[in-house]
Amino acid sequence: MFVFADHPSIADQFIAELRDVTIQKDSMRFRRNLERLGELMAYEISKSMLFQMVKVQTPLGVAPTPLIKHPPVLATILRASLPFHQGFLNYFDRAENAFIGAYRGYPSVNEEFEVAMDYISSPDLSGKTVILMDPMLATGRSLEKVYHALLRFGTPARTHIAAVLASPEGVRYVQEKMPQCHLWLGAVDERLDSHYYIVPGLGDAGDLAFGEKI
Repeated sequence: MFVFADHPSIADQFIAELRDVTIQKDSMRFRRNLERLGELMAYEISKSMLFQMVKVQTPLGVAPTPLIKHPPVLATILRASLPFHQGFLNYFDRAENAFIGAYRGYPSVNEEFEVAMDYISSPDLSGKTVILMDPMLATGRSLEKVYHALLRFGTPARTHIAAVLASPEGVRYVQEKMPQCHLWLGAVDERLDSHYYIVPGLGDAGDLAFGEKI
């Protein structure tokens, strides 16, 4: 598991602006900060990928250069992840893409939510590197359901999970249920509240990025 907050960098500035109750009101800046964090995470994750040496012809000679052997598949949970996804796509610009519609449903009176999933589109994942992203890793249940749904499209060689903020409970859940996945997190916050939101967190990432839903 790699946590950006454990290694002070410009990422802390972007996360702070996502959290700040005044700055986050600017939805364009909020989306841009999610995009920036996607770019930083793409850079870090790239270090763990397979490379091959390629001879690049320059005007003055040949430069041996390590290049990523196979681009990853970027898998995104709609809708809050879209700017985050764009950051990854800015760097992995030859990546294939998967999109999943998953959200919390509250069918019972006790507020215990279930994960609803009504859309999925994916390329063949067999033997590929998959980066599954969601800005908020709260309980981990959505990620688990999405991950197993993606397996219908083939078994990846390696799966990375990227999130901007996570709860300790969500981290433990993912590590227990999906031990084969590698976690990349902006920061791990204190806890979940009674409604399963991350505290101190940043609020509803989807609403802040794209407006309140009804």
